[in-house]
Amino acid sequence: MSPVRVLAVQHEDGTGPGYIGERICALGAELHILHPYLGDPIPETTDGYAGLVVLGGAPGPYDDTVAPWLPDVRRLIAVALADGSPLLGICLGGELLAGVAGGTVGLIDGPPEIGVHPLYPTDAARTDPLFSGLPVGAPAVEWHWEEIVDLPPGSVALCGSERFPNQAFRVGPAAWGTQFHPEVLTDDAAAWARSEASDLDAVGLTVEGVSAEVEASEPELRRIWGELADRWMQVVTSSITLSADGRRERG
Repeated sequence: MSPVRVLAVQHEDGTGPGYIGERICALGAELHILHPYLGDPIPETTDGYAGLVVLGGAPGPYDDTVAPWLPDVRRLIAVALADGSPLLGICLGGELLAGVAGGTVGLIDGPPEIGVHPLYPTDAARTDPLFSGLPVGAPAVEWHWEEIVDLPPGSVALCGSERFPNQAFRVGPAAWGTQFHPEVLTDDAAAWARSEASDLDAVGLTVEGVSAEVEASEPELRRIWGELADRWMQVVTSSITLSADGRRERG
């Protein structure tokens, strides 16, 4: 029997699926990563894949001149929403999901949110397939200059931080967006900090301070967001049934 296949869209070098990707592969799935900034085309549909992950990156969700593949990614997200494919949008991916589904995204009025920040679940999170059991004050890695200002109509708010209420949300039964980075652990955070040292300095942060903050939280980050990845994969696998001749079909 062939493994479950998951498609991931990566927007730039150094912003791969990270820890979420590790968990997906550890559960026996096959993770296919597209690199449109290197010329990989975005498919018309999610056919052949049981789930879709749209990752983060420096462009904003409508920076089509900087990232000319974004219209195709927005179209693919719309297709995934229409056919009920399990979807996980992370940071830029979450912003893209919010915009496609009718929400709004804008530049932060003030300094960016960078480093480890606590999250606070909503009442709705208690019964959510991914966020049920999220502890109050759960640490999350943040790294964004834009924010999801308004959630899409009919979506479900799942958690927020002190400054930004829309840190995670669900659209329909199987599409989730996050403003934070559940895929990022110490090595990636340290690399991002080094590459953006001048930006950190401008907002009173240091490479060493941000890196140390993530490293200190890594055991909890692994536990909490590893569980989220595992739960998302449960949604992915439950969306698949086997036909009589053994081929995988979406349920």
